[in-house]
Amino acid sequence: MSDSASTERFSDRAGDYAAARPGYPDSIADVLIAEMTLPRAAVVADIGSGTGLSCEPFLRAGLTVIGVEPNDAMRAAGDRHLAAFPHFRSVKGTAEATRLHAASVHLLIAAQAFHWFNIPAARTEALRILKSPAHAALIWNDRLSRGDPFAEGYEQLLLDFGIEYTQIRHRHAHEDSVAAFFGHRNFRVSSFPNPTALDYGTLLARLNSASYVPRPEHPNYAPMIERLRALFDAAERNGRVAMDYVTRVFSGSLAT
Repeated sequence: MSDSASTERFSDRAGDYAAARPGYPDSIADVLIAEMTLPRAAVVADIGSGTGLSCEPFLRAGLTVIGVEPNDAMRAAGDRHLAAFPHFRSVKGTAEATRLHAASVHLLIAAQAFHWFNIPAARTEALRILKSPAHAALIWNDRLSRGDPFAEGYEQLLLDFGIEYTQIRHRHAHEDSVAAFFGHRNFRVSSFPNPTALDYGTLLARLNSASYVPRPEHPNYAPMIERLRALFDAAERNGRVAMDYVTRVFSGSLAT
């Protein structure tokens, strides 16, 4: 996949992404601040910050966050979403060319974005912008796909209708690529429960926010939505279904 294809693939999904994607537990920021002994005035660079969901735990913890996002629609959605936080700003940049100053950042994070990076180039850029020690955390929300009929049915829906779903799913949090970025395998792995409850409209928006599902003009879109409605109706309780995640964090310092 070309760089332009990976950075622009969410352009027509920014609204659904902002409305329906799961956030991240505040405890992630608390753990990383303590683990890395970050100063109160620490600057965090969120690479591939999208609509700003991954910035929020660090902003609520009182840190300054710079969202680095190449996609104009996603970056604009993030600016709107985080407008109330005075310690947030965004720049148009990529993991490989952030446009940030050298040695200006205490912690680099990437949430749900690392699998799009050119790892050698992103590692070089991370070492350029990070202060020493070069702290980083790679974060994924992993949806639980087993354990109840709705979770298993939703996973099967993605397998049946998703475009490139299996390829993208297998790229998430591959420990060899994580090790290549850190330059070692001594990174820490932490897990945080992250349950969500969705009404049908939010569930539909969450599905539509995924880059690997067909758009409304595709012939498979209508049968996919019919399946989604049936899954929801069979599983809903008081108008909502549970979609549970585990947030995984790979953290440590990059070898120099």
